[in-house]
Amino acid sequence: MPSTAALRTLALAALALLAVGAAQAQLLIGQTVGITGSAAATVKESMQGAALYIDHVNARGGVGGQKVEVLSLDDQFDPKLTLENARALIEQKGVLALFMTRGTPHTQGILPLLEQHGVPLVGPSTGAMVLHKPVQKYVFNVRAPYQREVEKAIGHLHTLGVQRIGVVHVDDSFGADGLAGAQSGFKANGITALFIEKFDRAKPDFSAIAPRAAKAEPQAVVIIGTGAAVVDGIKALRAAGVMGQIVTLSNNASGGFVKALGESARGVVVTQVFPSERSLNSPLIKEAMDLARARGTGDLTPAMVEGFVAAKVLVEGLRRAGPRSDRAQLHAALEGLKKFDLGGLELSYSASDHSGLDFADLSIVGPDGRFRR
Repeated sequence: MPSTAALRTLALAALALLAVGAAQAQLLIGQTVGITGSAAATVKESMQGAALYIDHVNARGGVGGQKVEVLSLDDQFDPKLTLENARALIEQKGVLALFMTRGTPHTQGILPLLEQHGVPLVGPSTGAMVLHKPVQKYVFNVRAPYQREVEKAIGHLHTLGVQRIGVVHVDDSFGADGLAGAQSGFKANGITALFIEKFDRAKPDFSAIAPRAAKAEPQAVVIIGTGAAVVDGIKALRAAGVMGQIVTLSNNASGGFVKALGESARGVVVTQVFPSERSLNSPLIKEAMDLARARGTGDLTPAMVEGFVAAKVLVEGLRRAGPRSDRAQLHAALEGLKKFDLGGLELSYSASDHSGLDFADLSIVGPDGRFRR
């Protein structure tokens, strides 16, 4: 693990390499996210989705004649580097806002920095309840909370007669948040967890967890974690003989996640927080599809849709803030969004509610490796 000094050096070096491009930006937005690391596949797709909309806006002259530039730094999905990057972006580059961070402990770790400098964070790619209640003044969520996703999944399983449900979760604030949602879902449906297992975030090891889970003969297992760790966990559960339904959350809703699972992907249930990426009945999805087609990007994925929606919210905030806006003006503009039509979905904020959307759904990975609703 690099030292704090080494992490700061990495962040500054990345900034120096990007300085020429950033100097051309008129509306500079900062992003610290795991471009490499265990969440990289999903991050890549969410960034592609955001770029679809931002590039489209810039091609039409930007916002009030000013182009939007997102300066992205790789935090390797390491909370310490997330903080280092955020500090460099805010204090050295003077970004108007931060955008689409990823990870619960990562985002929690920068909250004091946002408060200190009055910097809005738009569309964090985490549904942690701590970012919703109590309201975080500078955090503008777009996606629904993880707890709502888990509650919906357990409720759905219960309606199918599935009652022997185990939980495997990462041992950090994200895992604790998801577990709280699971417990709420169990209580609402009059059942209890068959087992609860946790794994280390930095060094996930399922060699003991998977056999214990198999011995309990679960009808379903909810696994709460990110990217590569969940892939390893699902493969280990199947190898140990777990035959029941596997469920994971929307933070793993990407084509890269399915590809990494390989033969183990088929039949995995993944919760979703946006409409289906193939729904032509949704104006939001049709808009994203059209832009993706024009760009030659290929099929949309749920992660791309999340990035696209977050970018729409960011740009609308910039528009309403007006030309040459500062952080305070952008914050006020975002908080003033009421019934903003994203394309068949309405998003609203207020001083007492920064949750954004409350959409939650379920999908299953089909034999063709695509998410089906």
